[in-house]
Amino acid sequence: MVTMPEKQKDILFEEDDLPYEEEILRNPYSVKCWIRYIEHKSDGLAAGRNLIYERALKELPGSYKLWYNYLKVRRKNVKGRCITDPGYEDVNNAFERALVFMHKMPRIWLDYCHFLQEQRKVSRVRRTFDRALRALPISQHHRIWPHYLKFVCSHPLHETAVRVYRRYLKLFPENSEEYIEYLVSIDRLDEAALRLADVVNQEDFVSKEGKSNHQLWYDLCELICKNPTKVTSLKVDPIIRGGIKRFSDERGKLWCSLADFYIRSGHFEKARDIYEESIQTVTTVRDFTQVFDAYAQFEESMISAKMETNAEMGQTEEDDIDLELKLERYEDLMDRRPLLLNSVLLRQNPHNVHEWHKRVKLFDGKPKEIINTYTEAVQTIEPAIATGKLHTIWVEFAKYYESHSQIEEARVIFQKGTNVAYIKVEDLASVWCEWAEMELRHENYDQALALMRRATAASGRKVAYFDKSEPVQNRLYKCLKVWSMYADLEESLGTYKTTKAVYDRIIDLRIATPQIIINFGMFLEEHKYFEEGYKAYEKGIALFKWPNVYDIWNTYLTKFIERYGGKKLERARDLFEQCLDGCPKKFTKAIYLLYAKLEENYGLARHAMAVYDRATKGVLPEEQYEMFNIYIKRAAEIYGVTHTRAIYEQAIEVLSEEQAREMCIRFADLERKLGEIDRARAIYGHCSQICDPRVTASFWQTWKEFEIKHGNEDTMREMLRIKRSVQATYNTQVNFMSAQMLAASKQPSATTSDLAGGGMDEMKLLEQRAQVMAAEAEADKPKLKKDILFVRGGSKAGDEQLAEAVRTANPEEINIDEDDEDSGEEVDEVQVETKTIPDEIYGGIKND
Repeated sequence: MVTMPEKQKDILFEEDDLPYEEEILRNPYSVKCWIRYIEHKSDGLAAGRNLIYERALKELPGSYKLWYNYLKVRRKNVKGRCITDPGYEDVNNAFERALVFMHKMPRIWLDYCHFLQEQRKVSRVRRTFDRALRALPISQHHRIWPHYLKFVCSHPLHETAVRVYRRYLKLFPENSEEYIEYLVSIDRLDEAALRLADVVNQEDFVSKEGKSNHQLWYDLCELICKNPTKVTSLKVDPIIRGGIKRFSDERGKLWCSLADFYIRSGHFEKARDIYEESIQTVTTVRDFTQVFDAYAQFEESMISAKMETNAEMGQTEEDDIDLELKLERYEDLMDRRPLLLNSVLLRQNPHNVHEWHKRVKLFDGKPKEIINTYTEAVQTIEPAIATGKLHTIWVEFAKYYESHSQIEEARVIFQKGTNVAYIKVEDLASVWCEWAEMELRHENYDQALALMRRATAASGRKVAYFDKSEPVQNRLYKCLKVWSMYADLEESLGTYKTTKAVYDRIIDLRIATPQIIINFGMFLEEHKYFEEGYKAYEKGIALFKWPNVYDIWNTYLTKFIERYGGKKLERARDLFEQCLDGCPKKFTKAIYLLYAKLEENYGLARHAMAVYDRATKGVLPEEQYEMFNIYIKRAAEIYGVTHTRAIYEQAIEVLSEEQAREMCIRFADLERKLGEIDRARAIYGHCSQICDPRVTASFWQTWKEFEIKHGNEDTMREMLRIKRSVQATYNTQVNFMSAQMLAASKQPSATTSDLAGGGMDEMKLLEQRAQVMAAEAEADKPKLKKDILFVRGGSKAGDEQLAEAVRTANPEEINIDEDDEDSGEEVDEVQVETKTIPDEIYGGIKND
């Protein structure tokens, strides 16, 4: 056994330690050797392990690994003991010895500080943190400061914490928000406001909490407004007003904050002034709503507080007056709300005509305010950027004077309104027309005509109506609205010559509409100038094209026929031919009917029939059926029903299937009434080719009833045969189409080998189609019943006779039911497609 010196005689070395001791003697400066030795002694006594650590550190005092593990073991040894135990101070000394060599290692400093915090040595912890900051390079201070700040904030040492934070912000100014939150938490609001003001004034400041500069500004305003007695180093009014100028989108909140500051300070009159100022300056409805609601709430709270005070302290005459004054203020505020809101909207857009009209209505019953509003409106609104119809302001302004019997003032307003540089000519025309209507209301007829002459007078040079480079006053003479009113005034107040001159001038300027032409023609007719009226219509026809000219033609032809009837038949025919030349099919129907009516009344019947015949070809397809009906009706009335046969045949050829089917039924009914049963049956047979029995059961029912009444068993059989053949035709078409669609859909599904070989060949495609069709035919095979030889029908005409007719042999019948067994020939791969016949085909003939 090896014994240690007398000081450490209680520590014994065992035989297992000798290899490690020898290795250390050979390599005293190898950290690995010492670590292996320490790990070997990990299960031994703590004193022995500590002794090895001390020996190792004596040889290697600069080893961070040894120091860190040693201090960790020493802390573990004293864990759980009372903080007054001397072992804690031994560990502290070990940390001090370690820091002699490890003073650049932040981990050692942090462990030391945390160990001291466990011992509740506050001052020593603070000094240790300060020593760490002095010893470590500045690049490693970020590891120390969070722990230092957490330590100082965890103790009620506010002055110490504030000073530590001030040092911290010199190195990390971007963390000012953390300091401000701490100042607010310890109720040092004045310094917090100063710090927040500095942050707001820094344009390049980036918030760690993601707040914008505006949010920081609003936090500052809220802080200083809610604590007016605690924040004394800042001037609140300039700060908030600066924010109002800077942040235009949140002015309402800032105004409310400023008023709240004065309310909390006890300056109620100043707060009221702030509210009034804000209401008169905000430019958005949202800000106005915020400020107005806060203002109303302030007035309500003042009234409530006054009433409570009076109830507690007693009520005097002066208190009653003060309360009445507050109530009057509140009522006046509520009454002013619509007007204040309108002012906000006008500040937002002073060129909004609609809002100016609303403002005038708000001043109802106050003539002075109304006139001032109209005056302000016409002076403020710029025509180029006006929203709404600017001319209505001038018109309503003049009408207001007119309603108070001040005609001269109204004329002055209208005169000024005609000199405004409107954007559209129609606006200026409306002012002139309203001016003339005012003169008419006061029976100044000559004055009204004179105004219209002034308005329609041509400018010195010729200008285009849509030339926006020219002022609207120069283009007014081409405005149809003014000319239309001028023409109406001349018709009512002027002479024939002046009125005709006005209409001629409108046509010369090429601004007439079809209605103007029609009015001109009717005016001339009223004064018995019929040929002049027809000339006016012809001028209009020359001016316009289809479809605009339709009304003129219609009026012209109607008036001409009413005037002359059959006296000028050739001229009327020429007019109709001229009208129909180039007329779109959409408008030809009425013209053809009018033309045919003329021929019926004054011309020849064959001419009328020719017109109807042309009409059936010249109208739209959807109108042909109606036109054929008219044609048939008129032909029957004039020539008799037998003359309609050719028309029916023509209609059946031209019309669509549905309409042709209807025509066939009517044609067959006509022949039946005439006794031509064979012709009717032939018509039914012709029509049957377009009648699918599954869709048009009504047709087959009609034919069946016809055969029951007028046919025999042979005709009935023929009808049923035709019905089956038609149905088979439709079935074949449907099956063929479905087979084609299935084949087309399966065509791309070739195998991989086919695709690799360049695609499927034609034989394989044909085989696939054959398989599809065979599968469909197999699916459509009906389940035949036994002993069905012939379908017998029953009807009111006599079931027994029909049954006997069925039993009678037909010499011309082809027997297709017997198999040709004697032929000895077999046909391979022939599949006959058979289907069941639906019961609907037989109708009421089939016996149940």
